[in-house]
Amino acid sequence: MSAATGGMALDEDDLSPAQEAALEMLREGRVTAPFVAEETGYSLQYVREQLTDLVKHGHVEKIHDGLYELVDDPREGTDGNG
Repeated sequence: MSAATGGMALDEDDLSPAQEAALEMLREGRVTAPFVAEETGYSLQYVREQLTDLVKHGHVEKIHDGLYELVDDPREGTDGNG
């Protein structure tokens, strides 16, 4: 895991399955943690932690209280902005 700390961008290999699912949903538009949790089956707390990690690494922006938007998709073969 090359970017576990320090705010550096994550590599595709660093992503958890929950982060990948959230990124896929974010490619379609803005999301909330409860929406991601409901759609994916992950717990709300876990989804919040995963989104916070994506924010910390600069891939997602928290644009309002609980509302997230894709900034940069770290996965190969994506255009980065959905």
